[in-house]
Amino acid sequence: MTAFANFFPRKGRHLVSILLLAAGTLIQCSCSSPKMVVGDSLPYSEIRLREGDVIRISFPGAPTLDGTYQVRRDGKITLTLGGEVVALGKTPTELEKELLKLYESQLVVKQVVVAVNASSFPVFVTGAVLRPGKIMADRPLTVLEAVMEAGGADFARANLKDVMVVRQVEGGQTVNFKVNLRDTLNGRRSEPFYLKPSDIVYVPEKFSWF
Repeated sequence: MTAFANFFPRKGRHLVSILLLAAGTLIQCSCSSPKMVVGDSLPYSEIRLREGDVIRISFPGAPTLDGTYQVRRDGKITLTLGGEVVALGKTPTELEKELLKLYESQLVVKQVVVAVNASSFPVFVTGAVLRPGKIMADRPLTVLEAVMEAGGADFARANLKDVMVVRQVEGGQTVNFKVNLRDTLNGRRSEPFYLKPSDIVYVPEKFSWF
């Protein structure tokens, strides 16, 4: 820094030193600051089972016990092995663990596989889209796919950089997630944001003075 400061008059060297120190501090802060999380890429397999879902339960080593079941209104299913099990509100992984614990003594191969064959859940799309409203999803659905299901964005009005996902979490609280669809549409690499039941996708309008 001494060589750099020699280019300036003596009276200005103190000011130059302060400016360089401040710039170094800003660079250090920007590098060490944590990144803001603006998305959610929770695996679809972690979505909890709901009434009406159709699931396939397989028992490797005992295929005669395999079966397809629909989650009843009371949240239960009746297995080929006998007995009823509550499936409602559990993830496939949680149900696998419960079934293995219940029937482990009857199984030669200690493994149970639960797969979701059919499932539908509502999401809502509003804002600057061509057909706002309710969408029934029967497969894993991303924010971009939901917008396309709603007729696509109204590109004359839509601000795709700041799309919001409104989600209700445990305790009745609401959490908002920011998703940048403009980057996705421009070919920039990004993690897909998968929706959960009853999520609300809001596509805001561009700010305008008129």
